[in-house]
Amino acid sequence: MTKLIDQAFELAKQRFAAVGVDVEAALSKLDTLPISMHCWQGDDVRGFENPQGALTGGIQATGNYPGRATNAVELRADLDKAMSLIPGPKRLNLHAIYLESDAPVERTDIAPKHFSNWVEWAKKEQIGLDFNPTCFSHEHSADGFTLSSQSAEIRQFWIEHCKASRKVSASFGEQLGTPSVMNIWVPDGMKDLTVDRFGPRQRLMNSLDEIIKEKLDPSQHIDSVESKLFGIGAESYTVGSNEFCLGYAASRQTALTLDAGHFHPTEVISDKISTAMLYVPRLLLHVSRPVRWDSDHVVILDDETQAIATEIVRNQLFDKVHIGLDFFDASINRIAAWVIGTRNAKKALLRALLEPIDQLRQAENEGDYTLRLALLEEQKSLPWQAVWETYCLRNDVPADAGWITDVRRYEQQILRQR
Repeated sequence: MTKLIDQAFELAKQRFAAVGVDVEAALSKLDTLPISMHCWQGDDVRGFENPQGALTGGIQATGNYPGRATNAVELRADLDKAMSLIPGPKRLNLHAIYLESDAPVERTDIAPKHFSNWVEWAKKEQIGLDFNPTCFSHEHSADGFTLSSQSAEIRQFWIEHCKASRKVSASFGEQLGTPSVMNIWVPDGMKDLTVDRFGPRQRLMNSLDEIIKEKLDPSQHIDSVESKLFGIGAESYTVGSNEFCLGYAASRQTALTLDAGHFHPTEVISDKISTAMLYVPRLLLHVSRPVRWDSDHVVILDDETQAIATEIVRNQLFDKVHIGLDFFDASINRIAAWVIGTRNAKKALLRALLEPIDQLRQAENEGDYTLRLALLEEQKSLPWQAVWETYCLRNDVPADAGWITDVRRYEQQILRQR
């Protein structure tokens, strides 16, 4: 198999060279683009604060596949297995509820010490960590409002939680030498018709201002805000709408998070990237796959995943866009879900890096839209798969679906024993 892949790769290099694409340069660039995997795929967003508690905030993890991680040791072992089957650089995205402590810790009191094991693991794996305050699944989010709550006491609770989260995030950046992107998302909204839409948004704005008031070193920590169209229990009104978050990020010059599932079914975030980058300094992308709604299915190599990657590459946004994943499927092997989703995100980046962009730009700039369309369609058939398989072999991971055998063995020996 290796010999066949080598032969195919040499032919692929020649084919891409014929259209002006340097394959080795594309692979070198791919080696600089980490994907931030999300820890919550491994345990269905339970966390370790109160894993038996109800999952709230309009979030649902469906399915009962065996082997869910029940503690941080198991989760890190599962991540190790998944990462061993994914080529190239990776990161990990943590939520605050994934802290480790022998005694209960209130969310306002989380500190870097509660994530020290994660940092040591990240050092061993030579990866960066990203972070999220957890503004759901808590008694102070029970009425559907957190940072925009009418209650000053509840608002202050969540403000203090987000401030504490920023300190945790900054500690990641300081210790690991790569900035941690901290994403703030709140589930605040109304199930039915809303009378006052302005008041909650004003309170959310003021709360966010209080949270980010202390300036932190951008080489260690980056703030980002995430919008949502709706959620279960917040179908009619979402406080942190797209317009709110875009306006906030632009006016405060924070990063903006675009989640592929957080918009109307006919909207796509690939079309929002170029607009948002005119107004905000950075973007955080949550690559997901909505099916009819924000259902967070495992990422596949579909048109939108490819379009997202292509926008990043065409516009050379490598230093301004952070790529993360956000899905949680409990109906299939959770490790396989990580591997499938992350490999597909990397495949999309590779295909974008192998695009004959110079030919395409020339056709567009000359107004030859016939040629542009022809080239766009023909380049879909270029032998990118041979390049991908070589990249996998160079990174000592399976080049094809053979990785599933390793996952099945791990399932039988580890997951089904839990």
